Amino acid sequence: MERGSSKHGPRLDEQMSQEVAGLVQGPGTGGSRAEEFREPEPAGEDQPGTTTAPAGELRSGAPKGMSSRDVEDRSRLGRFITMAALPGDRETLIANARENQAPADLIEELERLPDGTRYRTVSEVWAALGHKNETTRW
Repeated sequence: MERGSSKHGPRLDEQMSQEVAGLVQGPGTGGSRAEEFREPEPAGEDQPGTTTAPAGELRSGAPKGMSSRDVEDRSRLGRFITMAALPGDRETLIANARENQAPADLIEELERLPDGTRYRTVSEVWAALGHKNETTRW
C-alpha cells in the first residue's frame, strides 16, 4: 500500500476555505457572508415569523419572579444606559440614554423616575419604574 501526502496545494486550500467561510464565521452582526442560497427563507406573508419561544413563554432562562418578556425589556433598557451613567440620577440617565440614541418610549419611561434619587444599577432603575426584578439570584 502506497502512502502519499493528503495535503492540498495552497490554491486549493484557499478555495476550500472560502467555500466554508460563511458557515464557519456565521452571520454575526454584519450579516451573513454565506451565499444567498444558504440563507434561510423568510416567513411568507400569511405565516408567523420565527421565534425562539413558539408556545409563548420560554421554558428556561427567565429567573424566578420575572417573565421572559420582563427580562427582554430590562435588557433593552440596559442597552441604552451605559456603565458611565451609573451611579446616576434621573437627569444623568436620561442624558446617557439620549446620547446612546434610545427610542422615545424609553426616554419617556426614564422621565417618570423620581427626581433626587441616585441609581446604582439598571435593576434599580427597572424597579423604580414599577417593574419586577428576580426574587432570587443564583
